[in-house]
Amino acid sequence: MKNIAVLGSTGSIGTQTLDIISRHSHRYRASVLVAGSRVDDLIEQARRHKPDLAIIAREDLYERLSSALAPLGIETAAGSKAIADAVTGSNVDTVVTATVGYSGLEPTVAAIKAGKDIALANKETMVVAAATSHACSPRRRQKYIRSTLSTRPSTSACRARTPPL
Repeated sequence: MKNIAVLGSTGSIGTQTLDIISRHSHRYRASVLVAGSRVDDLIEQARRHKPDLAIIAREDLYERLSSALAPLGIETAAGSKAIADAVTGSNVDTVVTATVGYSGLEPTVAAIKAGKDIALANKETMVVAAATSHACSPRRRQKYIRSTLSTRPSTSACRARTPPL
């Protein structure tokens, strides 16, 4: 069973990722869900997927998230530090970065340093993370960065680090 952290779970790619996880629940589990500001969507996703942890990036929305999920026993957190810390946890095997702009950079680099597999669906993070991944990745536990983007530059950036499917 692969435990997946979905950064940007309420966006288009995030919801598609959760759909795939649901259809293959014998192989995958959403262990961490992260949203920027769509707290109601995140609450609904957490109720459905039962992650270990749900994180909202906007700290001013934390109380709403926490009060909705506390009765379900789902841990909650808020802010960029919580996101970066969560992706390094033992309950995460793969991090799907489907966030907007550079917001996925810090947690993606943290996940690379922790030896996690990465699935990037964010061009900005792709460019920077591909350039720094060799310096960050633990040498003993080689992990991979996979592009979920179809653009030629993003695919080329990860080719050297991606095993055949």
